[in-house]
Amino acid sequence: MADYSGIAQQFTEFYYTTFDENRSNLAALYRDHSMLTFESASVQGTSAIVEKLVVCNNPPRSGKPAPPMHTPNEIPPWQDLPFRKVKHQVQTLDAQPSSGEGGIIVMVTGALVVRTPVLLSAYAFRVDEEERPMNYTQVFQLLPDGAGSYFVFNDMFKLIYG
Repeated sequence: MADYSGIAQQFTEFYYTTFDENRSNLAALYRDHSMLTFESASVQGTSAIVEKLVVCNNPPRSGKPAPPMHTPNEIPPWQDLPFRKVKHQVQTLDAQPSSGEGGIIVMVTGALVVRTPVLLSAYAFRVDEEERPMNYTQVFQLLPDGAGSYFVFNDMFKLIYG
């Protein structure tokens, strides 16, 4: 049996570092049959997952192009994720073997440190300089890719309110 705990630790460090620095690089971890559930909204497939994590995919209702962004701190109100810059602080990590095929279940809890967006107008946000951590839990099912590495088959993320 592979060192599932060590693999889970390496995966978690790589995943969150990549997420925090450049989310689009996470595409290599998913496959067309992978599924992500982010705050109860599920998508399947590499492109849909990357779109959910990276792209502003809900254009303004008018169909007109979005107004230009004047500063890097402005966030369009239709962006899927409510933050651009985030830092994950992992607090707990648990792992178990998940199948006879060498799969691994990884459960992570921690805090997201984000800057809070403040609405200025219908199309303009600014980001507070105050960082406010939000607790989260995330579960991954990793499966071997046949080439000595792992890919994310299932990914479930939930913020913890209260």
